[in-house]
Amino acid sequence: MRIFLTGATGYIGAAVLDALVRAGHDVTALVRNNEKARRVVERGGHPLIGNLAEPDSYRDAASGQDGYVHTAYDSASGRGPAIEQTALETIIAAAKRPQTGGPTPAVTRFIIYTSGVWILGRSPDPATEETPINPIAAASFRPPLERLVLDTGGDHLRTIVVRPGVVYGGGDGLVGDLFKSASNGLVRVIGDGNNHWPLVYDRDLADLYARLAARDDASGIYHANDEGDERVNDVVEAIGTHLPVKPDVRHVPLEEARTKMGANAEALALDQVVRSPRARAIGWTPTLHSVGGNAARLLEEWRQGIKNSEF
Repeated sequence: MRIFLTGATGYIGAAVLDALVRAGHDVTALVRNNEKARRVVERGGHPLIGNLAEPDSYRDAASGQDGYVHTAYDSASGRGPAIEQTALETIIAAAKRPQTGGPTPAVTRFIIYTSGVWILGRSPDPATEETPINPIAAASFRPPLERLVLDTGGDHLRTIVVRPGVVYGGGDGLVGDLFKSASNGLVRVIGDGNNHWPLVYDRDLADLYARLAARDDASGIYHANDEGDERVNDVVEAIGTHLPVKPDVRHVPLEEARTKMGANAEALALDQVVRSPRARAIGWTPTLHSVGGNAARLLEEWRQGIKNSEF
């Protein structure tokens, strides 16, 4: 299939690009500059230099694709939610554009939108795709965007929302930040650290995207997490056992953290137990089920990821 991908050099998007190329798809990837274009070529994709906030830079290329995977998010400009809506509206318009090609039956296209589990809010009891949402402030812009995508679905357009947990693997992400802090000797944990993070390995997450792209019956909301139900304290403790010097751990009260981090502090202190029954129903099975149980391997991945980013 011909697939249009945003965020192809980002944390989630790079793993998704690898999974889609591995599955044999022809991937056009929107990137911002020549350096990122080079990285896409190296991974087997076809780069398109443009900007999410400027639909004219990618509208024509988005036309005629079989599927659309949106993993990008502009967190730097301060206009993330507005840019997100613009990008989705552009993608939806491209996906709904009439198909040409004579008498052959119209192909069912698909859109996959990347949301997140923070839209669920505090969920100490297992939350599935059917659980009512209660978004924290950092995810308050997500519900209308999820609805925008899902309401677009029809006879020849499958619409899908993926809600990843906290992604781990490689040199980036919140767990990567824990590896970095622990390696530097001091880990700051927001709150008491007894909160659960719903976690997912980046390659397992990417596999879910590839499965959803390939299945003609896939639509709706899919959670993606390893269901290890690990507490932040347990993850930090496990990382420390694989370092030459065990790091100090400081628990920062949530209110203090809010003054420095804003709404993101609440996200880091959120207690969530999440289940992914719809993803498992289509055969998705995470290969990793624990950060703590794989800390040595993941620490080496983090080191390698940091080394690669220096070149």
